[in-house]
Amino acid sequence: MERRHVGRRCLGVALAAVTAVSGAAACSSGPQTSASSGPDAAGSPAGGGTYTIWDPYPQFDDTSEWVKLLTSCGTEAGVTVKRTGYDTTDLTNKALLAAQQGNSPDVLIVDNPVVSTLAEGGVLTTTAETKLDTSAAEPNLLAAGQTGDKTYGVPIGANTLALFYNKKVLAKAGVDADSVKDWASLTAALEKVKAAGKKGITFSAIGTEEGSFQFLPWFWGAGAQLTKLDSPEGVAAVTLWTDWLKKGYAPNSVINNTQTTSWQEFATGDFAFAENGTWQLANAEKAGFDYGIIPVPAKDGGTAPAPTGGEFVTIPVQNDQARYAVSQKLVTCLTSTDNLYTTDTTLSYIAPTAQVQDKQVAQNPALKVWVSAVKAAKGRTSDDLGTKYPKISEPMWKAVQAALSGAQSPQAALTAAQSAAASATQ
Repeated sequence: MERRHVGRRCLGVALAAVTAVSGAAACSSGPQTSASSGPDAAGSPAGGGTYTIWDPYPQFDDTSEWVKLLTSCGTEAGVTVKRTGYDTTDLTNKALLAAQQGNSPDVLIVDNPVVSTLAEGGVLTTTAETKLDTSAAEPNLLAAGQTGDKTYGVPIGANTLALFYNKKVLAKAGVDADSVKDWASLTAALEKVKAAGKKGITFSAIGTEEGSFQFLPWFWGAGAQLTKLDSPEGVAAVTLWTDWLKKGYAPNSVINNTQTTSWQEFATGDFAFAENGTWQLANAEKAGFDYGIIPVPAKDGGTAPAPTGGEFVTIPVQNDQARYAVSQKLVTCLTSTDNLYTTDTTLSYIAPTAQVQDKQVAQNPALKVWVSAVKAAKGRTSDDLGTKYPKISEPMWKAVQAALSGAQSPQAALTAAQSAAASATQ
């Protein structure tokens, strides 16, 4: 196997690109723990030793089921696991710096849209190099970790977006949630809710990656493609949101809403709908009112493709390639059918394999809508966009902001965005 050298310039470019796609609130977060150094060079397949794992779950301490699983996978592989949890953005930056220093962890669990950035920087091995089996993963989820014809890890779980609804608000407005099948029926429902004296829908349209994350189901649901932001389909998606604001179906606060503040608005009990993700399920149970969940509808019906959140388990490039054999065992253990159910329950994720998804729904029928949403979802870096994605996403969220604020028409805003994106990705 040929060893690949990590170029400092390439890594520097990758480091600059990371912040554009990190922190879309589709991933776990929590207080940081202390950092650890890179892998122990004494570790080898023959002699056991220590293997390092970095993950974006600092909220889990050594007593958690997650850390117990890491430890047991190490024991099964005949090695000691040294694990460190970082905040998502901090993790990616540290991974890039560690690669520059030749001190990468043996296993890196990283936010899925950053995989292509790390891969382009020469940080990650391919699954072909390390003989990782990805055949059980759903193709649409696996695509987030693919660039060209190469795959750079295995998805450990996924989350995505759907519409939460307040049953009492809809009942007062005479709206049946099951009648919402497309944009026209959703808009009609919002009109009835407003007429009944309640508020329609809240979402996040903030000028960051969170705004793009929440806009994509409507953009993709219209049939638009990220390579042509100003298509008629793209304009239709922006027009939908701007019309909702003009008619009072959505509040002006969406322009500054994060996914957290948007959820806080829904939690007041005054809104009929909120676009948000699986990570809000625990909060939904605490909201104090009956709620339901439906998929984000596509323009003409069916479930809109929503962007996937969640992480990939990857194997970074090592100078000592003999370490890959044990790293492969660790990743295989973490992503096995037996372990995925417990892991994804802990992380509030939908599993990346159909077999475990079926088990999740059998145990909790309320997850059925989320499994359907994940099956229809797609990675932000899919369609072989890779590191081009953040260069497209930023002009897109700026266009949405310009249109919602009234500074530009949807068409003018997206025309300018397409020009900026085309220049940035040439």
